[in-house]
Amino acid sequence: MEHQIELIDIGVNLTNKRLRPDVELILQQARQVSVTKLIVTGTSIEHSNIAIDLCNQFPDQLFSTCGIHPHDAKDWHQDTLQELSSMISHSCVKAIGETGLDFNRDFSPRKQQVDVFQQQLELAVSCKKPIFLHQRDAFDTFSNLLKEYRDQLKNVVVHCFTDNKKALYTLLDLDCHIGITGWVCDERRGQDLQTLVKDIPENKLMLETDAPYLLPRDLPEKPSSNTNFPKYLPHILNTVARLQNKSAQQLANETFSTTQHFFGI
Repeated sequence: MEHQIELIDIGVNLTNKRLRPDVELILQQARQVSVTKLIVTGTSIEHSNIAIDLCNQFPDQLFSTCGIHPHDAKDWHQDTLQELSSMISHSCVKAIGETGLDFNRDFSPRKQQVDVFQQQLELAVSCKKPIFLHQRDAFDTFSNLLKEYRDQLKNVVVHCFTDNKKALYTLLDLDCHIGITGWVCDERRGQDLQTLVKDIPENKLMLETDAPYLLPRDLPEKPSSNTNFPKYLPHILNTVARLQNKSAQQLANETFSTTQHFFGI
């Protein structure tokens, strides 16, 4: 007899203005499709604080990260590190991040991105928390910096992985977890990822929507708003399960266990 499927969405931008007004409904819809827990992504001091507030409102379903996204690295100031350090004391904060490097859009100067990333790596080492990472078009710089700290870090997940085979194997060699989003459902951009997901070991794979971004392109019925929601996580599960030649039940069990262990929830 099969067990009830249970899923954890490891990356939800519930602090985003497209989602915040409807958080209660969004969480209710997630529960209805067995997405029982969600990690709210912190991307700045402001949004990390909002994430913590949301966790306090919905403690049974929400946990969070706290960190400075590379897009926001330009706003780092002398008190930022202390502010992040204070947030870690909240029991709902399970990881440092979202942090990393984004040389695709360069919303913050690259040198500043590197400095801010490095400071958050050091924070994750000192507080012994997992770290939730973002990387786009910066892999060499990103991986070299990560290598410097990897032995001291607890758990590492590279969220929304969309890179190539060499990048995947480099990250797996560094004992990183890999977050897979609805990008894998995209018949145009996701073809390479579709062939790679079978190479991710069961104890390194986690699932996420990255809502409100990255709405799966192959949904049977697409919302007119083009907004992604946690309720679409089972669709991503089914896609990855098919690509890994597993049942949805097996993959759900594996990713749920892996995610619980990674975040300590």
